[in-house]
Amino acid sequence: MEIRQPANSKDAKHYTTDRLREEFLIEDLFIPGEIKRVYSHIDRIITMGICPSDKSLGLGENLDIWKTLGTTYFLERRELGMINVGGKGSVTVDGDVFTLNARDGLYVAKGAKEVTFASDDPSNPAKFYTLSAPAHTAYKNVHIDMTKAKQVDLGSQESCNKRTIFQYIHPEVVDSCQLMMGLTKMADGNVWNTMPAHTHERRMEVYFYFDLPEDAAVFHYMGEPTETRHILTKNEQAVISPSWSIHSGCGTCAYSFIWGMVGENKAFDDMDHIKIVDMK
Repeated sequence: MEIRQPANSKDAKHYTTDRLREEFLIEDLFIPGEIKRVYSHIDRIITMGICPSDKSLGLGENLDIWKTLGTTYFLERRELGMINVGGKGSVTVDGDVFTLNARDGLYVAKGAKEVTFASDDPSNPAKFYTLSAPAHTAYKNVHIDMTKAKQVDLGSQESCNKRTIFQYIHPEVVDSCQLMMGLTKMADGNVWNTMPAHTHERRMEVYFYFDLPEDAAVFHYMGEPTETRHILTKNEQAVISPSWSIHSGCGTCAYSFIWGMVGENKAFDDMDHIKIVDMK
């Protein structure tokens, strides 16, 4: 488990490009046959890339859970959300098998003891992009495909930010403690995922960018509204975004991204919009 410390907004103003990437960017998320785990002290969110190949992978495999989390098993005091961005696979939760096609999601409640991940075809492995947050109530495990997600269309072709938001782990879809999670797909020819930008002081967020060609990139914008910075991200990379930071990005072509939030509430619209004229 890689550990990331929280970052002070005053310090972040002075970060170099390398330091920004070291603190906030998560690369190489999907390594065949492995689980990549990054624990952030920002709201104690854990970001994982789980890519089983010819054998299944257990959630706590090769991890000293007591030393890392202070619990006897991974989800003793945590909940879990995931979306599969690879080939067809399955997740087994305490004996119950959930089949996940590409773009299918799954919420796993606090208290699940044995969680394993498998790919149907090792030559086209599943890629389970996964987030975990502290939880204090046990809800139900729920499979969510895109037809069950709440769909919201936003933006316009004129402003180059026409997009569709699929809210997977959301109060109107699935009960959760604090984790919210969903997928946004940019329409063809649209590149701005959120502009004007916004902050939400009460919630942090992790962005995972995918559906990008090898020679394309997304410029993820962060920092305080008057101290903006950017991190250049490639396909299947994630950015940890603190609550004090703006949330926005612009790609060299259309793309998709998965967002996940934890914090004080689960109000999707609890955000403070920043006027472009007020940004620097």
